[in-house]
Amino acid sequence: MPIEILMPFYGDPDVFHEAVRSVLAQEDPHWRLLVVDDCYPDYSPEQWLADLADDRIGYVRNERNLGLNRSFQRCVDLATHDWITIMGNDDRLLPTYVGRVRAAIAAHPGAALVQPGVEVIDAAGRVTLPLADRIKAHYRPDVTTTTVLGGEDLTRSLLRGNWAYFPSICWRRELVAAHGFDPELGVVLDLALMLDLIADGGTMVLDPVPSFQYRRHEGSVSAWTAQDGSRFVEEKTVLLRAAATVEALGWKRAGRAARWHLSSRLNAMTRLPAALRSGRRVDVRSLLRHVFSNRLPA
Repeated sequence: MPIEILMPFYGDPDVFHEAVRSVLAQEDPHWRLLVVDDCYPDYSPEQWLADLADDRIGYVRNERNLGLNRSFQRCVDLATHDWITIMGNDDRLLPTYVGRVRAAIAAHPGAALVQPGVEVIDAAGRVTLPLADRIKAHYRPDVTTTTVLGGEDLTRSLLRGNWAYFPSICWRRELVAAHGFDPELGVVLDLALMLDLIADGGTMVLDPVPSFQYRRHEGSVSAWTAQDGSRFVEEKTVLLRAAATVEALGWKRAGRAARWHLSSRLNAMTRLPAALRSGRRVDVRSLLRHVFSNRLPA
């Protein structure tokens, strides 16, 4: 049972090469890699991949630029194997990633997704732990061995603070295909999908041992959308929708966590000084609305 790694590509070729080489360096050879080129203006990535001469690597170029969200869905549509990872083209696998994920699936074949342990790296590839990831670590369940999580406890945990790392997750393809990524979401679409799967009875296997390196840098979509406040409009939409869903299931504690969304409000509050310095009143208003209001903007 190979792990199918799907890699949307549009970005720095150098870090893309790092990402692909990290797949090639896997100790467990049971993987397939499909690079989905979102119309990057330089055609050299295709030739570079062909020169690797590894029949486990495939390449597809979109007919037009789809953007990040629709590229994720395109990856799901192209996938053919039972378990898939939608890896960032600037992230890196540690050599044990495929082996540990496959072992987790073998031990818990009914799970909906596997969240491996994650190290954070900076733009230069050095291991780091910035504030955002220290907060994630605070909210992540404290487990010392591979553990199955689900139901209200997992939902409440993610709603208090989304501690998962989307590019590292290995998903059961049939479940992701059945739900799909919400085309209206651009940043927290992974949280929305996880919440949907858990509400349907899906479980997560959490492995505490790091086997994935997530690159954190200010050029990311999540970083710049947090600066202008648009991320938080999207977050509030997902969280309030989740509150209604989990309350209908009788999950009152999870519902309260969704409606309070304290960590999300605090994150918006930390962005206020930069917004004030920029003089952009619309950004300031958007951030203040997220911090103090429990309603969506009209």
